[in-house]
Amino acid sequence: MFTKVLIAEDYESSNISVQKALEDLKITNPKYVSYCDDAISRIKMGIQENNSFELLITDLSFEEDHRHQKIKNGQQLIDAVKEIQPDLKIIVFSVNKKQGIIDDLFNKQNINAYVRKAREDVKDLKKAIKSVYNNEKYISYDLKGNKKSAFEFSEYDTLLVTLLANGILVKEIPNHLKENEIKPASMSAVEKRLKEIKESLSINSNEQLIAFCKDFGII
Repeated sequence: MFTKVLIAEDYESSNISVQKALEDLKITNPKYVSYCDDAISRIKMGIQENNSFELLITDLSFEEDHRHQKIKNGQQLIDAVKEIQPDLKIIVFSVNKKQGIIDDLFNKQNINAYVRKAREDVKDLKKAIKSVYNNEKYISYDLKGNKKSAFEFSEYDTLLVTLLANGILVKEIPNHLKENEIKPASMSAVEKRLKEIKESLSINSNEQLIAFCKDFGII
């Protein structure tokens, strides 16, 4: 897991979510800054000391105050970071839901993950950090930007996909459900529900369904 993490965030309430996520993942001694200019200074110092940061978690919006800043927002910070440490992993943690901005962050600025500040953002952040550590991209599930984001997975749905992901064949799932007293447990009910999920998501195979759920942190 990451050992050198820098957080650029100017609101204490958001910092609490980040702190909790890092604590749960046993990531100790992260560094916190409230200004983008300070983030760049920290990153440069890490490079000079041969102790570079491995992960940057940054907001997009930073409130202006009495202190003049050369770098005024998260997008500018990301551009500056890419110039001095191109391989630094970056997670954006923001309330912004505009699809165009998010698309540009991934496609033009090459960020690694985007997490929306929301009710369960600690859980979301932990999934993002794990994914980025494993060299995977991550985006909060509700920001997909098409009809797939409107589909709500029930606990039953998640269980079915998890069993598939664990290598359990469809024909073996009913026995597993019966053993754990989970209903409906018939073969017809299992097959019907898997078919409904795939049709709702425009997915053709169980393999694609597993990949989708992993990509969006559902399993």
